[in-house]
Amino acid sequence: MKKRIGILTSGGDCAGLNAVIRAVAHRAIEGYGWEVLGLHYGTQGLLQNPKQYTKLTLDMLDGNMLRLGGTILGTTNKGDPEGHSAEIIAAIKELGIEAIIGVGGDGSLAILNKLMKKGDIKFIGIPKTIDNDLGSTEVSIGFSTAVEVATEALDRLQPTAASHDRVMILEVMGRDAGHIALNAGIAGGADIILIPEIPYSMKKIAEKIREINERGRNFALVVVAESVKTENGEPSFIVDPEGRKRYGGIGHYLMEKIADITEAETRCTVLGHVQRGGQPDASDRVLAAALGVHAVDLLANNKYNRMVAWNNRQVVDVPLEEAIAQYEAVNVNGTLVKTARGLGICMGDQ
Repeated sequence: MKKRIGILTSGGDCAGLNAVIRAVAHRAIEGYGWEVLGLHYGTQGLLQNPKQYTKLTLDMLDGNMLRLGGTILGTTNKGDPEGHSAEIIAAIKELGIEAIIGVGGDGSLAILNKLMKKGDIKFIGIPKTIDNDLGSTEVSIGFSTAVEVATEALDRLQPTAASHDRVMILEVMGRDAGHIALNAGIAGGADIILIPEIPYSMKKIAEKIREINERGRNFALVVVAESVKTENGEPSFIVDPEGRKRYGGIGHYLMEKIADITEAETRCTVLGHVQRGGQPDASDRVLAAALGVHAVDLLANNKYNRMVAWNNRQVVDVPLEEAIAQYEAVNVNGTLVKTARGLGICMGDQ
């Protein structure tokens, strides 16, 4: 019988997932003659009757697939796979799957790693998260496109800000890290960048806006990461229809504060899930292809319980448990923060 492997996408979606599915399937089928089953909605498809999966074939993997946003397999960030571990493990073995490649962030990979170890199933992780907060890889699938979308939003907000003499605030995703805000803010010419790693004061923000006005410019651009707290240290949450709290609202909080202190006409745009959707950019496509091919090669070389990563312009692999244990926030003394300050961008603290 042919070797059969499974691939699944788990957690929040992002651009580049279909590119990595395509790369894994191409390498496995053409490179090694294996069969590849795409499991639907993470492990949730294995709990259905009949089991939800797709046998991936070469005629499905045309060039258009890597251009598609989202994931053709579906994904979920809800439910508790651990509570159904016995059923999931039994389903994997019933399908004759010898190894699983999971595409996810730190939370998803941690859950999958625990599950696969419980079932003695060979497992390789591929990092994807627009937050770019996994410590064992310089970049994760989805991050580059999210930054590109946020940068384009700033490009579009600037003419409106100039036309109406406004302060325009852009709230971006990133969970507990400020990587998207920092990168997009630099690329998009922001005047003020606020990230959770650096405390801020409204006084410093107001001073920057007044300085801009004194130089004769009639507008300002502010980028804020969703997890930035209020000035008194309170996190800003919104509650979704299912009663779950998630970050949101800091942009509107700042809008009101800035308007009160500076008397400037101020508007807020919350970019939200636009950062997750749409076509992946070239960087995410290349990264997805490289990580996907290397993940299959690891299985072929009998290396398991690893995560593929991008470091020093090449793909490497690291122990999975080591990878998911490392969290990478923005380095407040790092190159990009120094770059922002060198460009005269206010980080809220000076």
